[in-house]
Amino acid sequence: MSPTQCAECVTGAPAGSDPPKSSEKLGFLALMKVGVVNEIKPDEYRVALTPAGARELVQHGHDVLVEAGAGEGSSFPDETYRAVGATVGSVEDVWSNAELLLKVKEPLPPEYPFLRQGLVLFTYLHLAATEDLTLALAESGAACVAHETVETDNGALPLLAPMSEIAGRLSAQAGA
Repeated sequence: MSPTQCAECVTGAPAGSDPPKSSEKLGFLALMKVGVVNEIKPDEYRVALTPAGARELVQHGHDVLVEAGAGEGSSFPDETYRAVGATVGSVEDVWSNAELLLKVKEPLPPEYPFLRQGLVLFTYLHLAATEDLTLALAESGAACVAHETVETDNGALPLLAPMSEIAGRLSAQAGA
């Protein structure tokens, strides 16, 4: 199947055309509701999706739901997400309505109740260090994809490699 055919089956519109409005979404493949929440881990200021990434998803017909304030730690105010077509809402709205939830860090205990069957969680998980998280994920029925386990065909770890490089460079400063 060519990319053009794929775009048509997902959006019901030819590739390169404007994405359909929510009420016009057609095709046999459902478009996703992609959620982004504020990271609640102490001293974590990153956001899992920039406004540019949100724009790309919206332009391809997906609904993007962003928790109010999620991008502020990375200098992306809510208005930048609204300007590209994302919906900004409460943490409860994002967790309960998202089909794919993007995070930077693993869920913390206050977020465990939001995990549910039918949710796809895409984040760093580091499960070996957190038995409680492992159990909460397993019991929730959520499908979880850990950034650190994503591999290319040749075995490279494209999501883990840049983070490891940054951590390595910062380790000398932290040690000093």
